[in-house]
Amino acid sequence: MKKVLGVDIGGTKIRMGVVNEQGEVLVDKTIPTVLPLYPYLEEQVLAMKNDVPDIAGIGIGTRGMVDAATGVITFETEMPGWQGTPVKALLEAATGLPVEINNDANCAALAEARLGAAAGYKQVVCLTVGTKLGGGIVLDGKVMNGTNGGGGEVGHLILYPNGIVCGCGRPGCSEEYVSGTAIKRLIQEGNVINAETNELAKPHDVFRLAANGHTGAIAVRERFLSDFAIVISSLQAVLDMDCVVIGGGVSDSAEYWWEELLAKVEPLKLKPVQVTRATFGNEAGMLGAAMLVIDSTK
Repeated sequence: MKKVLGVDIGGTKIRMGVVNEQGEVLVDKTIPTVLPLYPYLEEQVLAMKNDVPDIAGIGIGTRGMVDAATGVITFETEMPGWQGTPVKALLEAATGLPVEINNDANCAALAEARLGAAAGYKQVVCLTVGTKLGGGIVLDGKVMNGTNGGGGEVGHLILYPNGIVCGCGRPGCSEEYVSGTAIKRLIQEGNVINAETNELAKPHDVFRLAANGHTGAIAVRERFLSDFAIVISSLQAVLDMDCVVIGGGVSDSAEYWWEELLAKVEPLKLKPVQVTRATFGNEAGMLGAAMLVIDSTK
């Protein structure tokens, strides 16, 4: 049975796993992210190849924008030296194996579409609500990359024209309203105090406080979920997807807000759509990266 190496590159750590065609993880290793990144990545990949010599290919998911066809990092500002790196060409020359690379959110979406919560659906949108809002789109089993590797950047849909300025420099992007950062801002703006600590509520506590009747926390929940529902509805108007998968760190508290989100989405639906929680957590990017290269080596 074919085995491939899936690599998920984050800002602070890299997860590497040897994965088979059924998505079973045979070897799992997490290492810190070290800059400059490419020489370190090559060293770590060669070490894994030495340990598991029968891997058939290497799939990589990374933060930033990627030209999936050429394997070049087209945009990434927080890991110096990574932008512009021709990862596919360099790593194929170093290993003699086929290499595929894509954005980490796209990889997570592919994992959910093939193996996880959206298995069996054809048109899938995966939303990762963490510090910011990430997204990946899988149509008929293929990642939608876009012309410049920017497909699926749902966090940069304009939600409020002339709104809060996003890190991308444009005002009103959706990730400034639907994200952990947005929840923190809403808590500060509403001066939401957690009576248990007599301090400002933490983002991971605010939904629990809302469920317990905290008025300020309820206001935060209502604003966050209303904006979230609009994002989902807007995506449906463009993509007519049959499944939306929601993951990321904020979804860890979904037990306190999931039914309210579904209730807000319902009247905004244009057509039926399944909205479900992600199956995979931190391993999604690694698994999806592996699926990239499994596809290419069939």
